[in-house]
Amino acid sequence: MKRNILLLEDDANLGFVLQEHLESNGFVVTLRTNGEEGLVETRGKKFDLCLVDVMMPRKDGFTFTRELRQNDKETPVIFLTAKALKEDRIQGFMVGGDDYVTKPFSMEELLLRIRAVLRRTTGQARKAGERTEFKLGNSLFDSTWQTLTVKSSKRTLTATESQLLQLLCDRMNSVVDRSEILKSVWGDDSYFNGRSLDVFISRLRKYLAPDRSVEIMNVHGKGYKLVVREAEEERTTKTPRTRR
Repeated sequence: MKRNILLLEDDANLGFVLQEHLESNGFVVTLRTNGEEGLVETRGKKFDLCLVDVMMPRKDGFTFTRELRQNDKETPVIFLTAKALKEDRIQGFMVGGDDYVTKPFSMEELLLRIRAVLRRTTGQARKAGERTEFKLGNSLFDSTWQTLTVKSSKRTLTATESQLLQLLCDRMNSVVDRSEILKSVWGDDSYFNGRSLDVFISRLRKYLAPDRSVEIMNVHGKGYKLVVREAEEERTTKTPRTRR
């Protein structure tokens, strides 16, 4: 089955070249020139991936993604931008982006990025018998539906957030090597992907913050550990032992 890509690029020449190249590599591409038109497209059609220029008229790429994420947490977003500052990249991840490609880029690099994102966001079905629900203190994570419920407040995670949390849950209360996380979720342990990991860890910590029985610890020089302690309600309802 061919993958459907929504391409948002206001440079007519670059947009045409990208569309032609992606279609020649087996993708179905819908090209629009601004974020406003892009949002209209997402309301009437399901895409496998959005390829989004950051600097656009009538809703820039960050605004498009922020509004997209209000109703769609799953469709991966790759930003295309001439901005190379760390702050811009962090902002892109904070609004819900999954990857970032800095202009100028080669078509080979873009294809590798697209395929890597699609691989980790659409082809990660769990094997039969493997856990898909995790009780985390007072919280519940369902990797099948990509939902995290913290003290009765449920949110839908992005595909990358879900895959990262799932990896930590699979190794609950054990250290997961940073390089292993990067290779499993992002495909390689490059410096740039390392910065992406830091942003996603910060987001998961923010989501879990109301639950004091759960913590994502940074183990210096090694990686991260998802520490889950006894749930608060379980501690308060246990009957004290009677001495004999």
